[in-house]
Amino acid sequence: MNSPPNIDAGADYSENDVVQWLTNHTRDERFIDNIFAELCIRLQRAGIPVKRASLHFLIHHPQWLGARIMWADGMREAEIARVDYDVRGRSEYIGSPANEIHEGAAEVRENLERDPSVGRKHAVYDEMRAKGLTDYVAWPLYHTLGKRHMVTFATDRPGGFDDTQIASLSRLLPLLALVSEIRVKNRLARTLLETYVGSHAGELILAGATRRGSGTTVRAAIMICDLRDFTAISDNWPRDDVIDLLNDYFDAISEPIARHGGEILKFMGDGLLAIFPLSQPSACANLLHAVTEARQSMIALNQKNSETGRVPLNYGIGVHVGDVMYGNIGSRSRLDFTVIGPAVNMASRLEALTKQLGRKVLLSRAFADFVQSDFDLERVGEYPVRGFSEPIELFAYDG
Repeated sequence: MNSPPNIDAGADYSENDVVQWLTNHTRDERFIDNIFAELCIRLQRAGIPVKRASLHFLIHHPQWLGARIMWADGMREAEIARVDYDVRGRSEYIGSPANEIHEGAAEVRENLERDPSVGRKHAVYDEMRAKGLTDYVAWPLYHTLGKRHMVTFATDRPGGFDDTQIASLSRLLPLLALVSEIRVKNRLARTLLETYVGSHAGELILAGATRRGSGTTVRAAIMICDLRDFTAISDNWPRDDVIDLLNDYFDAISEPIARHGGEILKFMGDGLLAIFPLSQPSACANLLHAVTEARQSMIALNQKNSETGRVPLNYGIGVHVGDVMYGNIGSRSRLDFTVIGPAVNMASRLEALTKQLGRKVLLSRAFADFVQSDFDLERVGEYPVRGFSEPIELFAYDG
């Protein structure tokens, strides 16, 4: 985030100045938190005594229900906090202004100067009273198709906001809704792309790499992981248990990959494909560090599964390094951003050989050459690999 620009500390603003700025001078600002912080400062310059303000958005994210943007007097930048899906069952939400707004209230107004025993009962009001705030108002912020978010303002002015100030704030709501919806949807598009195709591929797609056949050649370490005997598990276990098993397995394997700079390009049933581009000098070592952590996570997961009567999960990992074509492949109307090429095929064949050779992780000689001096690898011999004319020298990694 950047500090809000172009605010003359000595200048006075009118409500119309704030409207003109919000309408015409925010188009180049990418982040709604920056816009909101500057809006609050400009409102103060316009004589509206905002002391605290917040925006609350419901978002489509695999981990988070929403996000809260909080600003208080003296802050040049707003603070962003993520809100998890379980919040609606907790006391911080139940009976809160957000609860009231999301259940349909058109306004929540609370006089914080009156006796707390006759006002609304919630910790958020006690917190605001303790900070010397005197008045609080929350309104729904409507986005397209009736999606309801929330904006709040509070003041420490004796007597609270007057009617003129409340009217000025309420007149800004439709414009704030338009300005915020554009930024939220931009963030949503980015989040969805990161969720479904990965952060790097998502950035390329947002930058315009959407034409079939567009792409580039990338030199990368390639990792393919697959579960063993999953067909039997899926045939014999209840659906919800199977989904839970899969999600736990993917967490155990995927999170170390992300931590060490890898990018998961796709989940394929019970398998996954990830790359570590060699543009990072330590890419191959990072891949093996990720494998080490993933194996530890799988041991812990299998221990937990055994305690709950679930079957242990076995898996195989094949690793190779080489040039891959990284880009858009598919039909005219349905594309997949992925990698293809002989190096990917090799990683896939090595993963299949893990079952035949009874090894968890098999590495090609080409990959081993990058890391052999730093990791304890075991040479397991040369083996024919389907689709390749010469036997491939293989190494096992048990770290």
